[in-house]
Amino acid sequence: MLTKTEKNFSILFIILLAFEIATSSIDSTASLNYIAKPALLISLIVYFYKQSNHINKTIKKFTLLALCFSLLGDILLMFVSQSQNFFIGGLIAFLTAHIFYVLVFLKQRNRSKRGTLFITLMLLYGTLLFYILKDTLGEMLLPVIMYMIVILTMATSAFLRKDQVVKYSFILVFIGAILFMISDSILALNKFYQPLPFSNFSIMFTYAFAQLFIVFGLLKQP
Repeated sequence: MLTKTEKNFSILFIILLAFEIATSSIDSTASLNYIAKPALLISLIVYFYKQSNHINKTIKKFTLLALCFSLLGDILLMFVSQSQNFFIGGLIAFLTAHIFYVLVFLKQRNRSKRGTLFITLMLLYGTLLFYILKDTLGEMLLPVIMYMIVILTMATSAFLRKDQVVKYSFILVFIGAILFMISDSILALNKFYQPLPFSNFSIMFTYAFAQLFIVFGLLKQP
C-alpha cells in the first residue's frame, strides 16, 4: 500500500507528466516544454533524496546518480533537432544511468537465484528487437547494441532481487525496469524503424512510471 506521502507525490508527479505530454504534443521546442520535461526528474530526485535516509548509503548514492544522469539525458534529447550529437550524448547519459541502476540492483541480488529462464527471455527479446532494427541503424549499430545489452542487464538484475528484498519492493522495481525497457524499445523503433502513432505519449508514459516505480520500490526496502 502507498503511504500518504507517496500518494501526494504521485498526484504531483502525474500532474507534471500530463503537463509535459501536453506541452510536447503542442510544440516540443516550446519554452514550456523545456521546463516541463526536466521537472519530472527534478521532482523525483528531490523526493528520493528526502525520503531515503533509511536506506543503504551506497544504494542511495548510486540511485541519485542514476536519476541525475537520466535528467541529463532528458535535457540532451530535447535538443536533438539541432544536432545528432545531442542524441548520442543522451544515449551515453541514459547508458550511464542504467549502469548505476544495475549496480544498485546487484547490491540487493539474491545470490542463490540464477534467473536462467528470465535471461533467456531477455536474450530472445533483444534478438528480436535487433533483427527489426539492424538494417536501419547505420553508424549507430555498435552504440545501440551496447545500449541494448546494458538495459537487458538492468532488467535482469532487477529480477535477481527476487526473494532477497521485501515483496513489494521487488514488484515495484521489477515493473519499473520492464517499463524502462519498453520505453527505450518504443523510442528505438520510432527513431530507427518507422514513426509510431502516439509515440511521444507512450515513450514518456512508460519512462516516467518506470522511474517512479523504481524509486518507490527502492524506498520500500528497509
